[in-house]
Amino acid sequence: MMLIKKSLLLLFLFIANCIYAQEKFTLSGTITDSNSNETLIGVNIIFPELQTGTNTNEYGFYSISLPKGDYKIQISYLGYTTISETISFSEDKTINYKLTESSESLDEVVIEQDVEKLNIKKPQMSVNALSINTIKQMPVVLGEVDIIKSITLLPGVTNAGEGASGFNVRGGSADQNLILLDEAIIFNSSHLFGFFSVFNPDAIKDLKLYKGGIPARYGGRVSSVLDIYQKEGNSKNYKLSGGIGAVSSRLLVQGPIVKDKGAFLIGGRASYAHLFLPIIDDENNNVAYFYDLNTKLNYKLNDNNNLYLSGYFGRDVFSIDDNFENTYGNTVVNLRWNHLFSDKIFSNLSLIYSDYFYGLELDFVGFEWDSGIRNFNLKYDFKHYLNTKFQLSYGINNIYYKFNPGEIKPNREDSGIVREKLIDKYANEFAGYFDVEHKISNKLILRYGIRLSNFIRLGQDELNVYQDDNPLLFNEELQIYEAAEPIDINRFSRSDRIETFTNLEPRLSVAYAFNDNTSIKASYNRMAQYLHLLSNTSSPTPLDVWTPSGKYIKPQLLNQYAFGYFKNIKDNTYSLETEVFYKDIKNRIDYIDGANLIANNAIEQDILNGEARAYGLEILLRKNEGKLKGWLAYTLSKSEQRTPGRTTLETGINNSEWYNTGYDKTHDISFNGNYELNDKWTFGANFIFQTGQPTNYPSGQFQFQGLTVPIYEGARNSERLPAYHRIDISATLTPRKNKNRKWQGEWVFSIYNLYNRRNAASINFARNQDTFVNEATRTSIFGIIPAFTYNFKF
Repeated sequence: MMLIKKSLLLLFLFIANCIYAQEKFTLSGTITDSNSNETLIGVNIIFPELQTGTNTNEYGFYSISLPKGDYKIQISYLGYTTISETISFSEDKTINYKLTESSESLDEVVIEQDVEKLNIKKPQMSVNALSINTIKQMPVVLGEVDIIKSITLLPGVTNAGEGASGFNVRGGSADQNLILLDEAIIFNSSHLFGFFSVFNPDAIKDLKLYKGGIPARYGGRVSSVLDIYQKEGNSKNYKLSGGIGAVSSRLLVQGPIVKDKGAFLIGGRASYAHLFLPIIDDENNNVAYFYDLNTKLNYKLNDNNNLYLSGYFGRDVFSIDDNFENTYGNTVVNLRWNHLFSDKIFSNLSLIYSDYFYGLELDFVGFEWDSGIRNFNLKYDFKHYLNTKFQLSYGINNIYYKFNPGEIKPNREDSGIVREKLIDKYANEFAGYFDVEHKISNKLILRYGIRLSNFIRLGQDELNVYQDDNPLLFNEELQIYEAAEPIDINRFSRSDRIETFTNLEPRLSVAYAFNDNTSIKASYNRMAQYLHLLSNTSSPTPLDVWTPSGKYIKPQLLNQYAFGYFKNIKDNTYSLETEVFYKDIKNRIDYIDGANLIANNAIEQDILNGEARAYGLEILLRKNEGKLKGWLAYTLSKSEQRTPGRTTLETGINNSEWYNTGYDKTHDISFNGNYELNDKWTFGANFIFQTGQPTNYPSGQFQFQGLTVPIYEGARNSERLPAYHRIDISATLTPRKNKNRKWQGEWVFSIYNLYNRRNAASINFARNQDTFVNEATRTSIFGIIPAFTYNFKF
């Protein structure tokens, strides 16, 4: 009875709060760029007298409810002039604001707030936002602006080294990152095996990296979320922009379909490094290049309805002397409908198709290999601006997967290869979520929510059955794991359920502001990951195969805790962010010694379920204003993995002891600086230092048929490569004569790895053909690399 009374009291208070909110009046609308009608994300709408405000969402929409009265409103956004006026709240109003770029209205007050700046009072923590302008000013390898390489300069983010694809966040593996492009999942984010990312910077509008305190609307990965949105297109005028670089060129075209109502955007990029290969090696016909295409259409049906159609298509081609050809890439399409149910309820319905393809052709052997993963995604999200103290987010998401582990087939009549198709796998992932941002007072704000995820491993043609459901046996005599022989084969229809997993994923973030410049924040999130990347390397490669959780592979489950201290210094000229974090992951798959992951129809015979943990300290000091801007980041962390034996008789992996993961970096220091000398010259610099990547060195050697063979003993990843460090610099020249022309251009000169550090990508041990003595050989990807790029817009 007491519980019922308490519940009724809470319901009464909630209803009373809603009634009170209904007595207020609502101001809502959309904020766009006056030149292009491009919606602006994260615009600040502030009411200084009330010390309250809001921000625009991912589609430029805002809504706020206030008591009756006249209030001053300030609307500000980086690079745009501030709008300041008085609004009378006597009825509900819809006002769509258009912001003007600051360079066009020199007499206006230019705002000094930055989308990258720290928001002291918001409960969101462990989030980094980088503007595209900041990313384009960073010195990069071969002059190619790269989003993935840029975020590795942030605290808690590293990669597996030069030429390695993907990135690692807070000691997590690359496959534990959810990468979204216009809400579509990207399974491989790299071009040319990791040298460049798939994201054309000219087409990108906004990006955020969530490392912790992840909102309930995101799920499916246990390490991070990289959320990227493409530009929508200019619905006022036709615009042309692009760039010509050392290894690739870009072109972006946008313009109105129907002026002020609809727009298109088409962006293309292609590399031509393969054209120079004959100069280096004129005996072989070698090819290595990539190309991609970004597209987007948007149309405003009326004030309450907008349609968007966006897509991405990318391919990489690598071949050697016409005998070997490797092709891989992503295809994504997203149809979205934005609808306003009222001035307080914003909705977005998305239908998404995503496909990752990997193809390999070995002509000298006589076969072709195809594999990939395809999914269809339906998601419906709502944002409910209840009042100034409550903002609700809720929605559903359903993804249907088809996994093609691989198919091998002959590519010519005289091939000795027999056609073989690995068994396709199918799954369905459903999730519903509810998220609340709750302002308790001006000092205390909470964000709490819950996500309910359900994963169904659907029927497939064949599934092995093992004695006691144990596909992996332990040989006590030899102290090794061995594959078990199947005792039967189960066959299913597509609608059958092989296995079902359901998980509750609570999220909580809290921020307490001591004043306008200082706050502490804490967060907790639990997440489930149902997909696993089969790879025993430290970074993903195109040949890596994704597999779903099922009868023999359990989903990964994360618990992450974070606490931080945040401060703005000297009127926001500087900001300091410090965080400590701890996370543990259950059911992290591990590989037995000698595991075979390629073309394996029974992968359960080579893996065990283990656990992982990571913990550390992150410090980020930013300078946000002035001619010199940038940041200094430091991360002290540990990332470990353990797979104990299932019984006391088993050794497990690494004798059941914790060992360093392949992406454990004890110390990670990075600096990024940008100095604007004048309106003609801008200079940039990066510095990176990282503890060497974990590896294993041989502990001895033996002779076999005249060959010297190294012996590897001891704990996994017990040694390290030498420390990694380098300096990059750049200079950007913008001719003054371009300022008043329609055609505007700039020259970017850069030097990557200024002091020619030969950082080790690996160290191999082999016999010297001249001295016949085993020796260590360091493999380095890049030395010093000068480059230039010409960027233009019209």
